[in-house]
Amino acid sequence: MQLVLFQPEIPQNVGTLMRFAACMGMSLNIIEPCGFLFTDKHLKRAGMDYIERAVIHRSPSWKAFCEMHRGARRIAVTGSSAQMYHEFSFEASDLLIMGQESVGFPEDILIDCHETVGIPMVPGLRSLNLALAAAIVTTEALRQTHQLPGERYEHSETESK
Repeated sequence: MQLVLFQPEIPQNVGTLMRFAACMGMSLNIIEPCGFLFTDKHLKRAGMDYIERAVIHRSPSWKAFCEMHRGARRIAVTGSSAQMYHEFSFEASDLLIMGQESVGFPEDILIDCHETVGIPMVPGLRSLNLALAAAIVTTEALRQTHQLPGERYEHSETESK
């Protein structure tokens, strides 16, 4: 399972998700262009020393990303989905894709994804912070697929006995 950020705009969100990915033992993919430089002090402050432990992959475009991950299921996390994340069956190799903070996903990117999931919210409210939304959905996906830190190792040891 991998977390993917499509053209992120806010360095603090990316830094926070670098930290999250490191703590969850998963890789973070960033599809460029980004709305900031990777030398941004806010990115480093949010990611702290966890950035050094994070496995980060950068793709120059959506097309390059898709070519690199042929065969993997692309799951877009979007407020426009009628399918809620907690009712969805995740697979261990899913790519969980987060849209841009300001506009979400362009329509052609959503069409190119295999599935979409949303997070239930109180009517009339627009959205959650990107890093918070990513953490909510990713944690459930990792739980369903027995890939949470600790559980992943426990589960594989049990299977090998």
